[in-house]
Order: sequence, then C-alpha cells, then structure tokens
Amino acid sequence: MSSAKSDATRDRIENELLGPLSALGLDVEAVELTPAGKRRVLRIAVDKDGGVTLDDVAEATREISSVLDASDAMGEHPYTLEVTSRGVDRPLTLPRHWRRNESRLVKVALAEGGEVQGRIGRSTDESVVLDVDGTERELAYADIAKARVQIEFNRPASKEA
Repeated sequence: MSSAKSDATRDRIENELLGPLSALGLDVEAVELTPAGKRRVLRIAVDKDGGVTLDDVAEATREISSVLDASDAMGEHPYTLEVTSRGVDRPLTLPRHWRRNESRLVKVALAEGGEVQGRIGRSTDESVVLDVDGTERELAYADIAKARVQIEFNRPASKEA
C-alpha cells in the first residue's frame, strides 16, 4: 500500500470516527495504520477530560467496529483493531492536552532554542503557565517546539486532595 493511499485511508477513518466517538465524549487523538504481514494494524488512540477508563476503551472499540463494519474504508483486506488511551509518551500538541495534564511535570523544547521544565498550571487556547522552580512562566503554544509529560514515580499530592 502506498504511503499516500495509506494516509488517505487513515484520514477517511478518522473523519468517519469523529462524530460517533464525540457522541461518547471521546476525542480521537491518533489514527495509525501499519502493515503487519498479510494484515494491517489499525491503532486508534482516544482521550477525554478526566482520562479514559477501560470501560471507555471497550465502548469505543464497539463503536469503532460498528462504524468500520458499515464502511468500506478498510477495504477487503484483513486488519487488527487496537483501541487505546492517548498515553503519557505522546507529545502535547493541542490546548486540550495541556488542560488534561494540569499539575503534571512537563519538559518543553522552545522554538527559539533551549528547554524549560516545570509543572503545568492554568492553560488557555493560546498559552500555558508553567511553575518553573516556584516562578510562573507563561508560554504561548506558538513558542513551543515540543513538549512531553515527564514520568514521576513520587508525584506530589494534588493541592485539591
């Protein structure tokens, strides 16, 4: 399968899933279609405010299967469907990613060069405020080249708890 054809198939699948998954309160975060021998693997990552539960993934899997069964997007070729949560290793690229990770430690590569590490505070559609060693620093998303949540084994307790 050519890359352009694979991209078009992936985009079509994503467009067909946006409405049905949105009705379940879920966002489509990623759609990946990769060859695996004579089959293909269709990986779909979903997320929502408050995080995704196993029940959410199960419900999303049923809905995705139903949509794909009614569609010819995957063609006649066999495929394996994998539905998962967004995962901590995915980059923060949209305002909702920042909002959903409030209070988490994040490492940010700046577009102008350099890095900043801090805890995510409030965020808007245009920017995020990080607590960098006790000092608030506001960053416009346009000034961020790359950002990833850092894994913390001894994460401080939430102030709300």
